[in-house]
Amino acid sequence: MAANNSSEAPIPPLEEAGGGVKHEAEAEEKGKAPAQAQAASTTTMLHRSGSRPQLDLSGAAIHGTLEDRNPTILLPNQSDDISHLALDIGGSLIKLVYFSRHADQSTEDKRKLSTKRRLEIFTGARRSYPVLGGRLHFVKFETGKLNECLDFISSKQLHRGGVDSPSWRSGAQPDNIVIKATGGGAYKYADLFKERLGVSLEKEDEMDCLVSGSNFLLKAIRHEAFTHMDGQKEYVQIDQNDMFPYLLVNVGSGVSIIKVDGHGKFQRVSGTNVGGGTYWGLGRLMTECKSFDELLELSQRGDNSTIDMLVGDIYGGLDYSKIGLSASTIASSFGKTISDNKELSEYRPEDISLSLLRMISYNIGQISYLNALRYGLKRILFGGFFIRGHAYTMDTISFAVHFWSKGEAKAMFLRHEGFLGALGAFMSYEKHGLDDLSAHHLVERFPMGAPYVGGKIHGPPLGDLNEKISWMEKFVQKGTQITAPVPMGAPATTGMGGFERPTSKGDILRSDASAALNVGVLHLVPSLDVFPLLEDPKTYEPNTIDLDHNEFKYWFTVLSDHLPDLVEKAVASEGGTDDAKRRGDAFAHAFSAHLARLMEEPAAYGKFGLANLLELREECLREFQFFDAYVSIKQRENEASLAVLPDLLMELDSMDEEARLLALIEGVLAANIFDWGSKACVDLYHQGTIIEIYRMSRKKMQRPWRIDDFDMFKKRMLKKDQPYKKALISVDNSGADVVLGMLPLAREFLRHGIEVVLVANSLPALNDITANELPEIVAEAAKHCGILRKAAEAGGLIVDAMAGIQDDAKDEPVSVPLMVVENGCGSPCIDFRQVSSELAAAAKDADLLILEGMGRALHTNLNARFKCDALKLAMVKNQRLAEKLFNGNIYDCICKFEPVS
Repeated sequence: MAANNSSEAPIPPLEEAGGGVKHEAEAEEKGKAPAQAQAASTTTMLHRSGSRPQLDLSGAAIHGTLEDRNPTILLPNQSDDISHLALDIGGSLIKLVYFSRHADQSTEDKRKLSTKRRLEIFTGARRSYPVLGGRLHFVKFETGKLNECLDFISSKQLHRGGVDSPSWRSGAQPDNIVIKATGGGAYKYADLFKERLGVSLEKEDEMDCLVSGSNFLLKAIRHEAFTHMDGQKEYVQIDQNDMFPYLLVNVGSGVSIIKVDGHGKFQRVSGTNVGGGTYWGLGRLMTECKSFDELLELSQRGDNSTIDMLVGDIYGGLDYSKIGLSASTIASSFGKTISDNKELSEYRPEDISLSLLRMISYNIGQISYLNALRYGLKRILFGGFFIRGHAYTMDTISFAVHFWSKGEAKAMFLRHEGFLGALGAFMSYEKHGLDDLSAHHLVERFPMGAPYVGGKIHGPPLGDLNEKISWMEKFVQKGTQITAPVPMGAPATTGMGGFERPTSKGDILRSDASAALNVGVLHLVPSLDVFPLLEDPKTYEPNTIDLDHNEFKYWFTVLSDHLPDLVEKAVASEGGTDDAKRRGDAFAHAFSAHLARLMEEPAAYGKFGLANLLELREECLREFQFFDAYVSIKQRENEASLAVLPDLLMELDSMDEEARLLALIEGVLAANIFDWGSKACVDLYHQGTIIEIYRMSRKKMQRPWRIDDFDMFKKRMLKKDQPYKKALISVDNSGADVVLGMLPLAREFLRHGIEVVLVANSLPALNDITANELPEIVAEAAKHCGILRKAAEAGGLIVDAMAGIQDDAKDEPVSVPLMVVENGCGSPCIDFRQVSSELAAAAKDADLLILEGMGRALHTNLNARFKCDALKLAMVKNQRLAEKLFNGNIYDCICKFEPVS
């Protein structure tokens, strides 16, 4: 290849090793279950407080092989069995918060020891944690159905640490199990818990727990608090240094109003006995509703003007403008029934329910504001299961606070509103080491199903599945339809408790009741840090394009169309068993339900971008135990690409430096076409071998590219003195992308004496390469390349060369190292506000960052700025995205070089 700007790429001969491997998924042998790539999770000790440490994960290791699904995690230093469960047993509802861990391969292998040592993070002062340490789950049961709650706890063995705990696996029956509980039921039902489960309830003060749960959520969860006015939800980011004081109004059966001045500093300043229990009790007496949620749903079809006395009823249809009251203002809740000569049965239950809801909601809002006024507070937070995320309830309360304060005070709500007490009780387990979590340690994921109620799962029928599996399996495994939005009252429906009814877009308000019952799972991620090379973390926004309604509608179609193929691959990755097929159907139901809900309410799960949408898909797959849907495809493509790599390296070595650099960048862009997340690219996969497709892709690499900063990058790279000291290279897809694109580029940096850190996903996402898979690929490539071999040895990627390494080894390697670190992600995109501690440590002395792929360099981070030079490389494999970004076309490429300011 000539040393010029020719667009011809170095192509190994088609006939030579591996050139004939096809891309059809059908080539997979039937009946053979491939090795399962396991999700990374907790195997080392969490940060803990100094008091009474009891959960000891030090020295934890997998018992079994990597082929085992959900293998046992041994905890050699764990002396006591502990509970991962806390309860809030109220008069109406029982709320559960429980912690679950994941299986993981051992984090103490030699490669990771070497990486940690080199990055100086494997020390007593700072530990390196695996990603996705576990999850906090939120579940509720009606107190009247306590036995169902006990069955649920027993089936999952939550009181013994879960079915994956050492005691459960060993069959041991520990004595004196204690679980934390709050609420009146912790006293009332203590004997029943002892009798049925053999556990003692350790009672925690209810107010302490409410405040602790609220403070924790405000501190730890982004997009936890929000306002709700006129049907519009807006998330509020509360400054950690300006959290206090605030008024916490917990609306359960009754109402407690608490002034919170700091962590552990609060006083109950007021309350009212008119709360959720009042609404449910009166509603039950006056209607035929069998549950709180049924009563709440009934209100959505009501017209309170048939029951409430309005100002217009008193003044002949006129306003009382002198004191600012309109004709539609409620003068007296239920006042019209005084003069009506009707029996209770003659009133519509819908109207009764709505009148009750508005009367109680307004009363709560007004009393709360008067207490805020008493103490000079402008911030009022409302929690408790009465609210249920219900739009009219929140609008009523918000409007009352706004009306009486003349806009000076603000009503805010919490997404985990009903679980404050249970979460506070859970946080009281100091032995869990959760009391000193910082804000980035919990990441909200997404709800995977509906609550188990009355012995069945709410949602679309699963056909024969319901007859073949237990209710516990249904709860854990089956995807279910999330409650659909219900149209609210007609435009003529009048005021809410003494003021005008707020207008709503299209006269419809979304009932968020389902959101409160299916709040997002909180993932405990003790390893995540802010990426230290972000130019300004406070202004950083990962998503390039906002998901407005039209944009989401488009991606809804894209993801829905891709769903059958994804399910097919996921089921095949598990050997096509009947169990895998059932879980595949469940995954499809769950993911479709999430998409449908987001179409109705884009803010249902917080501020949402395309990166979050793609992560939601991967999270759904993992929830239904599909840890790597493309594992077989990745293995096949890796083998085929490695077979032709030596010829590619030989041709590259025959070029001069300038031509080689251009060929390398062109090769990266050409190889980036191997993306199973793009329908356009998947359609190409059936047209030939890897090399044939690579050749076709290579023809699309004509310069100039849509964004073409190559000459600027070349000038920097070809400086006489060493251009860079350390490069972080974020890789994308497996197969040709990493083997024929990114490894040769990394090799070029090593040739220049530049230390290289390959950054890969912690968890699988589509056909992306993971940090666990990459060392083996590097080791195979190193068999044919001395540059890669020496660097891999220096970086600890070739295990055979590390046999004699001790923890206190002091000798520095002769060659610059090539290392692999995980990024903390399980998505095609990356949010640099949350990366693994391994990556954060590796980045501190890096002076070049390379982001490759559509997810990491286009969907996210195209506009991100860093404290070091950044090179962004990607092929645009979506026509709409190409048009949105730069009025371009599919298969356009970008080579965007951004020198540090």
